[in-house]
Amino acid sequence: MTATDVFTRFLGRRTTTPKSPREHTWRHLSPLLKLLILTQLAFNIGFFAVLPFLAEHLGTGIGMAGWMVGFVLGLRTFSQQGLFVVGGMLVDRYGVRPVVLVGCVLRIAGFAWLGFAEATWSVIGSVLLIGFAAALFSPAVESEVARQAVVWEEEGHGSRTRVLALLSAAGQAGAFVGPLLGALLLAVDFRTACLAGAGVFVLVLAGHARLMPQHIPGRVRVTEKGGLRLVLRNRRFLALCVAYGSYLLAYNQLYLALPDEVERATGSQTSLSWLFALSSLLVVCAQLRVTRWAGDRLDLRRSMAAGLLLIAAGFAVVAAARPAGWTGLAGLLPAAGYVVLLTLGQMLVVPAARAWVPDLAEEGRIGLYTGALSSVSGVIVLVGSSATGSLLDAGLPAAVPWLALAAVPVMTLGLLPRR
Repeated sequence: MTATDVFTRFLGRRTTTPKSPREHTWRHLSPLLKLLILTQLAFNIGFFAVLPFLAEHLGTGIGMAGWMVGFVLGLRTFSQQGLFVVGGMLVDRYGVRPVVLVGCVLRIAGFAWLGFAEATWSVIGSVLLIGFAAALFSPAVESEVARQAVVWEEEGHGSRTRVLALLSAAGQAGAFVGPLLGALLLAVDFRTACLAGAGVFVLVLAGHARLMPQHIPGRVRVTEKGGLRLVLRNRRFLALCVAYGSYLLAYNQLYLALPDEVERATGSQTSLSWLFALSSLLVVCAQLRVTRWAGDRLDLRRSMAAGLLLIAAGFAVVAAARPAGWTGLAGLLPAAGYVVLLTLGQMLVVPAARAWVPDLAEEGRIGLYTGALSSVSGVIVLVGSSATGSLLDAGLPAAVPWLALAAVPVMTLGLLPRR
């Protein structure tokens, strides 16, 4: 059995409707698309084998103060999410292959450096390198998958969202397997986990150096400046960013509002890992089926709208249950309902938003727009998370913060561009 067959079975036995001429989506993908989707799986395995354990390593292993641990983690997020737009511009200018290869080299160096870093300056340098590496190869992979998905759709194989659903499912599969691998490696030490993560990216680097074409047919390289001005003038794209940012803000509550709710209900955060696992498994097992269902019935705008409404319903479930003050297993049920509805909404929103970008971007600027989608949405999450933290600490009635969070995705529905 080939690695491709194993991956296909892991994501689901069928990727299209039965008895359809478009049966077996994976088999119809080009070798380039298969390479990029498997790359997303490998990226996340290597990344999540290390990063979930970084805070514990910095605090306990190295002895950093709590505020410094938070600062380092924030720097990693900024160097990754905030610089996506830079990575996107580099992809448009130099092409996918060189940007991915450089990103892999930087990620290998960053993980190896982090494994041996003990001084604060050394930790900060390695973490910045790790984040910037992702800001290079993630826009490269995502933008080319989106462009190839449009070609796949134009060839009559089905909706482009099916290809992007495979990308999302691959990422979630990696996010699920990575921490399990990291937990096993931590039985040795944190350095071993870092070196194993670097090893994953060595394999990715070798695979891309051998299999990634020097020039991808149809990919236009842009040398003219002024791309950022085009993005800022593109009102329809910025509206999409705001709507997508409301989803990311909701998703960020898995790390902000949900832990508080779980601790209130059970007295500890032990159950939190099970809820995270539930979210990842739902995406791995159901993403392709949900996307297939939506692709047969909804256009991109309606798919995003349905997803945002499901996300709002998840917050509303917790808001409705909070006045009852349930604890124990019963108290966890609203939190589980929020996770399920949020994840279902995510499965509709993410492929639709990524599939929409090529329609809104100028010729040759898809890398820039893919990176800008993440960067602009990241700014929205940064501002929104600060406001959410203030709401949670304001001593308001228990349901109010959750109702406010439910209102955010609803309010962005009217901003979604008309096709």
